[in-house]
Amino acid sequence: MSQKFQEIINSERPVLIDFFATWCQPCKVQSSVLNSVKENVGEGARIIKVDIDQYPAIASQYGVRSVPTLMVFKKGELLWKESGVRDVNTLTRLLQQYI
Repeated sequence: MSQKFQEIINSERPVLIDFFATWCQPCKVQSSVLNSVKENVGEGARIIKVDIDQYPAIASQYGVRSVPTLMVFKKGELLWKESGVRDVNTLTRLLQQYI
């Protein structure tokens, strides 16, 4: 996964990574928010979910201390990182500025 993760974040398109856990209630809320964000941004950006329990090394490498943690990458560069649930409009605007 680490190699694949590097390929994903090196994309020309912005990529929003959602670090989550299956046992996390706020993560479930964030997941439905991200479905709406995806509809808003279409093919302009990718949204990828990473389960911290399945991929703890990646979560650790990027300093994920709580879930949900969201990050935006473009061309391998971390452009934005925040923990906690974010709303549809905030995330849509965020991604649109990097498209």
